[in-house]
Amino acid sequence: MSFEANKIENDSEKFSFMLDLGSAEGDAEADRFGISARYNFPGDFIDNPEWSGRLYLELSASYWDGEDGSTGHSSLFDFGVTPVFRLTRFSQIVNSFVEVGLGAHLHTEDGIDDENFDIPFAFGSHIGLGLNFGSRKKMEVMYRFQHLSNASLGDDNPGINFHLLQWGVNF
Repeated sequence: MSFEANKIENDSEKFSFMLDLGSAEGDAEADRFGISARYNFPGDFIDNPEWSGRLYLELSASYWDGEDGSTGHSSLFDFGVTPVFRLTRFSQIVNSFVEVGLGAHLHTEDGIDDENFDIPFAFGSHIGLGLNFGSRKKMEVMYRFQHLSNASLGDDNPGINFHLLQWGVNF
């Protein structure tokens, strides 16, 4: 059986819209609620009947809700742009995938709770595991672990980690 019909290749499926929610790991007490839009670049780096490796660009916006703590900031907004590589395994019922991304983020504050980021800029890296399902595999659910850090561009560099669940649709 050919799995070609399971790929996101035609022009009508080059975009995705995602909703995410999650919480911080470690010292920071912060919940996160966000949205993202993706452009799935045409062409595959790996292209065979069972696997696909491709790139997409993600634009994201999220609200972090925490406590005042030592920074005096109980919330902030985060805006990011992230290129992502995704490796997908095709099957008849669901497609499974793993992805990695590294991008840039801007925050409206330079800290939240007891986490002082020193500057309102961070690099974000993530790894995600998920499934595409439904009619033509247009629906998506994913777990994502994300780390954000200023890479020592500021005096302090505590970083923050998030565990996220994402749900979305490819169109």
